[in-house]
Amino acid sequence: MFQGVLFDLDGVITDTAEYHYKAWKKLAEELGISIDRAFNEQLKGVSREDSLRLILAQGGQQDHHTDAEFAALAQRKNDNYVDMIQEVSPKDVFPGILELLKDLKKNHIKTALASASKNGPALLDKMGLSEYFDTIVDPASLKAGKPAPDIFLAAANQLALPIEACIGIEDAQAGILAIKKSGAFPIGVGQSEDLGSDIPLVATTAALTLTYLETLWSNKNDYHYS
Repeated sequence: MFQGVLFDLDGVITDTAEYHYKAWKKLAEELGISIDRAFNEQLKGVSREDSLRLILAQGGQQDHHTDAEFAALAQRKNDNYVDMIQEVSPKDVFPGILELLKDLKKNHIKTALASASKNGPALLDKMGLSEYFDTIVDPASLKAGKPAPDIFLAAANQLALPIEACIGIEDAQAGILAIKKSGAFPIGVGQSEDLGSDIPLVATTAALTLTYLETLWSNKNDYHYS
């Protein structure tokens, strides 16, 4: 039986991706850089700093800013984003997630938030989910963001669990790659064309029940991924 579940936030627990996109688009426009929804796919699951690097490179501005200016731009984006998410509430929790968290807690299975979002703790509070998480990884404490495995390894370490005893749930390609590299068992929320056909996938979070996770875990040797 698995002992821990490591959750991404955006696209798994709730959808704040639209707020991220609007905040990044606003900043990009202020810098004279054009980004669209197709470009935004590259930013999903990626840290704030790495997202900003991608946007600056898109506009040929990767070498135009000092470290202090870069930090100020990242903060400006976050200020925009924080303003936009003030209305987030328990109604924004994806289907099935609250029930899954309650069942995990009832069965003494540990949980961690492994999100690149530095606003993760505040968002969990707004959605009334904080009590269901045993730990939250601070993405600022990591050497590398997704697709590096650092955040999932840190989550398992903070739970005092071997990574091999954990399930990781993600909706972004960078996150799935990070789970695979970490040694946790990956479950994807989304489509095979985005996340691959070598891992178990669910179309919606409503399918993520404890029983379903137990079934996947008992058959995890059927999946062969690299």
